[in-house]
Amino acid sequence: MSTLTAPSIRAADAPAEAPAASRSDGAVRSLRRVAAVVRSTLWKSAAIVAFLLLWEVGPQWFAAPSTRVFLPPLHEVLAATWRLLANGALENHLAASLTRSFAGFGVAVVLGVAAGLLIAWYRPLNSFITPLLEVFRNTAALALLPVFTLLLGIGEESKITIVAYAAFFPVLLNTIAGVRTVDPLLVRAARSLGLSSLALFRKVILPSAVPTIFTGIRMAGTASILVLIAAEMVGAKAGLGYLIVNAQSSFLIPDMYAGILTVSLLGLAVNTLLVALERHFSRWRAEARP
Repeated sequence: MSTLTAPSIRAADAPAEAPAASRSDGAVRSLRRVAAVVRSTLWKSAAIVAFLLLWEVGPQWFAAPSTRVFLPPLHEVLAATWRLLANGALENHLAASLTRSFAGFGVAVVLGVAAGLLIAWYRPLNSFITPLLEVFRNTAALALLPVFTLLLGIGEESKITIVAYAAFFPVLLNTIAGVRTVDPLLVRAARSLGLSSLALFRKVILPSAVPTIFTGIRMAGTASILVLIAAEMVGAKAGLGYLIVNAQSSFLIPDMYAGILTVSLLGLAVNTLLVALERHFSRWRAEARP
């Protein structure tokens, strides 16, 4: 009858212990990743939480009663926001602003990307039209609001046009910059492989310029909201800008701050959506890295 020595027993036990050890190490790594994500989230949101606490506590403890009338604490603003949501007023104003903003933003993106590709690709057109573009891009959009109002009236056309004008130039200029910064070696290599101009644009130029183009699109998204809010404060009967200025003139101060808070959240949501789209269309860059 054979006997098992101590080394043979340890060797027999080793395969059973290895999976348990690996599972334990995997669980530890997962916990560490979760803890790192939690710490990062808490650190990134600490400034916002501190600001909201200051907004809640500051007017009640440190501000004079007269100042508190014009700077209500956060809970009063949230109560006004809930009231506007409950009666449907905030939803109607938000829908009006989103419709105008998305319409103008969509027109600006389509025209800006198309014009930017043409101007960046054809050098004679670039040298011809660049001085005119410099003149218009340095003209503030809101300075032209009276012109658009006189020509198009106080209806939807003037507001959508002013949004499209404000969002057009960030998209256009960043598209031009994105095409110009494409690696010339890639272009020459593509041409040596016999790619047509259309295939060159689709497979080389556009993928390389996507990050820069999306930077312009994100800037345009912000501009479309800010300019629209200002335009809605003049000659509008609905929209977040109208809500803010009407609440201010009616001395409904919490409602005014509710509109401002909604504008901030809307801008944050639009930027988050555009960042997600940029990551989606730029996945190939991350996958191409070693």
